[in-house]
Order: sequence, then C-alpha cells, then structure tokens
Amino acid sequence: MKVAFVLGTSTGGTARHVRMLAAGAAARGVTAEVFGPAQTERDFAFSAGGQVGFTPVDIADRPRVRHDLRAVRRLRRLIQAWRPDVVHAHGLRAGALTAIAVAPVRPSVYHPRPALVVTVHNAPPAGGVTGAVYRVLELIVARRADSVLCVSQDLEERMRASGARLVGRALVPADAPPGPAVPDVPVLLPGEPDPDRPIVLAVGRLAAQKGFGTLIEAAAVWRDIRPEPLLVIVGEGPLGDGLKAQAARLRLDARFPGHRGDVPALLAAAAVFVLPSVWEGQPLILQEALRAGAPIVATRTGGTPELTGEDAALLVPVGDAGRLADAVRAVLTDPALAARLRQAAADRGRALPGPDEAVTAVLAEYELLTSTRR
Repeated sequence: MKVAFVLGTSTGGTARHVRMLAAGAAARGVTAEVFGPAQTERDFAFSAGGQVGFTPVDIADRPRVRHDLRAVRRLRRLIQAWRPDVVHAHGLRAGALTAIAVAPVRPSVYHPRPALVVTVHNAPPAGGVTGAVYRVLELIVARRADSVLCVSQDLEERMRASGARLVGRALVPADAPPGPAVPDVPVLLPGEPDPDRPIVLAVGRLAAQKGFGTLIEAAAVWRDIRPEPLLVIVGEGPLGDGLKAQAARLRLDARFPGHRGDVPALLAAAAVFVLPSVWEGQPLILQEALRAGAPIVATRTGGTPELTGEDAALLVPVGDAGRLADAVRAVLTDPALAARLRQAAADRGRALPGPDEAVTAVLAEYELLTSTRR
C-alpha cells in the first residue's frame, strides 16, 4: 500500500501526529510519503531514518488565493505521478486543498482513484471573515472526503451535520514517556528563592486558543495562599510579550521560561497542572500530565472531558477566571483532593492508547477504504 500524508504549516501536535503515523505505517511495510511545507521537514524530520519520503508543498497557515491555487496544482501533479492508494490530509485547510487536488485524478486499469482521508484536528474559528472561509473549507472536506476522522466528539457532530459520509475518531496519542522524572525544582527553575513554593504549571503555545490570559487573571486571585504559588507558563508563541505584560500589570510573580525539554520533570514537580484552553482536541500535554499523575484543572471544552473524565480533573467553564482560580485554590489547599486527582490521573494515563494502537486503527481505515475500490 502507498500512502501520501498531507499537512500544512504546523508547529506542534499535528506535525508530530503525522510523523508518528508515517513512521509507524512505514515500519509495517507501507510506502509512505509526506507532502508539506519545507519548514515542517526542518522542524520535525519526517524523512529521518530513510523509511519515509518527504516532498515540499507550500501550504500556508491562512487563506491566500494565488498561493493556494499553486499548492493545489502541485498536489495534483504529485498525486497523479505517485499514484498513492490513500491520501491522508491533516487539518481543514490541507484537507480542502487536497480534496480539490484529488477530484480530477481519474482511475486507470491499474490504479483506482486514491481514497481521501482527512483528519480534523481543530474546531474552525467562529464568526467573521475567517470563520466564513473555514466554514467553506469544512463543507468541502465533508462532501468530498471518503472518510473524516475527528479528534473529539463535537467535531464528529459538526462534520456529520455538514454532510460527511463516513466519520470516525482519530487517535492522537502522546509519545510514551521516557521514564520516571526526578523533580528537582531548584535545577528546573534556576534562581528560585524558595523551592518550597507550590508550582502552578501550564504548558503550550502562547496563542489565543490556550487561554493563558484567563489563567494569569486567575493567578491574581490566589496570591493570598502561603507560601505564595509560583505560576510557570512553559512555551513560546505570538502572545508571549502580551502575557508577560499582563502579569507585570497585575504584579504577579510568574515565570515564562520559553521552550523546555524537561516537561516530564516539571509535571512531576507541579502542585497542579492547568489547561485553560478555549478549545482542545486530544491535547498531547494533557495526556502527558495524566501519565505523570499530576493534579489537573482544565476547561470543559472539546475533547478534554473525554480524556480526563469527571474524576481525573477539576473541569471549569471556558474563560471563567473566578471558577478557574477557585479550582486551583481547592487543589492547593486540600491535600486529600490533590491525592485523589493524582491517583485518578495516573489510572487514566495508564489506560491511554499509544502509538501502536493509533497506527493499527488508521491502517484498518485505509484497508476498509481501499478494499471497496479493489
């Protein structure tokens, strides 16, 4: 079987997911090629090891008509020349452009038309011109893809309502943990004057979707706890300067250490892990927090409740700084509650599917689609 994976600009979970699927499929005898922006190959090294090929296709992160038409033409030429059995696109933009590219590809005696699978990783923006554009992309994917895989139940419902023929769940597992991390707060946070301060940890791209502004607002409410909790927000992104300025205006002692390679150790050291996102699918960092047995406070949105259940996290409404602050305070001041959350998180973490299960599931989807064509 030959499978072409298509993705657009990505700096995080989507690209890691494609790398995992392509490598896992190749290890099982599938001929795999990734089509995507050259920068993603530099960042994620899809072709490292030689089992997976990579061909650059410049798919941007936002609609640009001429640019998108060039991407469609290039995808069409590549698919016609390479003749994959399955084309698996990731994201609404990459999925819609790929659907347009695949449509004119005609079957031959030896090559059926490729089956098109699209994984929807994120909810489309709501309202405005951007929201209207993504609604069109959503309809293109729903009407033209042979199979649509979604990372959460709410996305499944959206795609069915948009007319998708076959809708299923995408498994997006985090990488298996490298081993037990040893918490060493003074080393992890050099210069911290009081290593006994409880750490409130958040990890993610510093972008609007992650809701870190609400977290900073909430942190101003729990400053009366002694010793005062230390808010640590790990990650990089376009809102970094604004979030730091917000913390400074509130006279909040918060740390922004940027990208860190020791997140498992930080999770082990944290008194509470907070995921204040506006929307999430199957967030990799949340899976890592579950496996680490961290007490979790998160917003009730997207696929988060499906991962945590009602026992492995305190779930609060999106954008409600007061409720978020109350939940964090409860974990920090109630050792029994924190212990229950830790145990429930660890239990959930052990039950999470891994990369092998995700590859098995997606290969079964490919076999289902291609067998009907044969």
